[in-house]
Amino acid sequence: MAKVLVIRISSFGDVAMLVPVIFSVAAKYPQDRFSVMTRKAFAPLFENLGFNINVIPLDIKGRHKGVTGIFRIIRRIATLGFSHVADEHDVLRSKAIRFFMTLTGRKVACIDKGRKGKKELISKKTLDHPLESTIQRYQDVFDRLGFPAPMVFTNILQFMPKDFSNLKAIATEKTGRWVGIAPFSKHKGKIYPLEKMEKVIEKLSRDENISIFLFGSGKEEDKVLSKWAKKYPKTINTMGKLNLERELLLISYLDLMLSMDSANMHLASLVQVPVVSIWGATHPSLGFYGFKQDIKNAVQVDLDCRPCSVYGDQPCQRGDYACLERITEDSIVAHIHKVLEEKHI
Repeated sequence: MAKVLVIRISSFGDVAMLVPVIFSVAAKYPQDRFSVMTRKAFAPLFENLGFNINVIPLDIKGRHKGVTGIFRIIRRIATLGFSHVADEHDVLRSKAIRFFMTLTGRKVACIDKGRKGKKELISKKTLDHPLESTIQRYQDVFDRLGFPAPMVFTNILQFMPKDFSNLKAIATEKTGRWVGIAPFSKHKGKIYPLEKMEKVIEKLSRDENISIFLFGSGKEEDKVLSKWAKKYPKTINTMGKLNLERELLLISYLDLMLSMDSANMHLASLVQVPVVSIWGATHPSLGFYGFKQDIKNAVQVDLDCRPCSVYGDQPCQRGDYACLERITEDSIVAHIHKVLEEKHI
């Protein structure tokens, strides 16, 4: 029996993209055991995937912070008898673990993030040749480690009871069509201007058959979402009302999620909900598109300067964020209605 340590600590969206891969690999090798090392907050993504998958949660802001924290991690995993290491992150922590495990004779494989290819795509704008997806890069690590597996994942709730009563903090029943809206991202280059997003919400709220559920995190985001929820009918701010498991359950009842290039796109993908995604400084060709999402549902404008960043963390060279400002509210609303109509044909 092999014992495989799988490392992907952050960020939320990238961790979510690991779910289909680890599920598929563990299903192919039921005789082996797979331990996912990730942030404690992300642990619920893996806790119900399969009997041979478990989680090693990290408190990277507490006892696992800094160099001392890395030594604590290494001391712990040294006692757990791992035979293989799949480093799906390739950062300082995972490199230190990888180095130790290699010295002690374990078989190790590391992700190729394709940094050179991403840099060239940003420089040359060769969008007609999309890069390998992050999910495929995760699979490549297991291939090299000796655990090739077909992709068999469908839905993260496959082995969990889908109990609507767990959503009583949000709704007592589902009526009409439910649309989720996740308007935020970590970086400005990936956030549709909030005044324009409010107009999208205002237009959608005119439809009596649509209920809107707002997703976000943090105090400042909560202020914005609370204001919108009070202002527009059948608009609900979900912040602080659900843990991660119940948030996934709520998303599974949505007819559509409107998201940035951010974690909510990937959470919706895990429960087979179609996503209309808005792209600004980044681009789907860089390999971070949602699992099995239709590329036709990526809303974006063609500009000579796009994409200008892999993660959307660079300041706009033009200074006007035209990549986001030029996307009209009406085009987003029309796209949402189109997807909703196609789903209910």
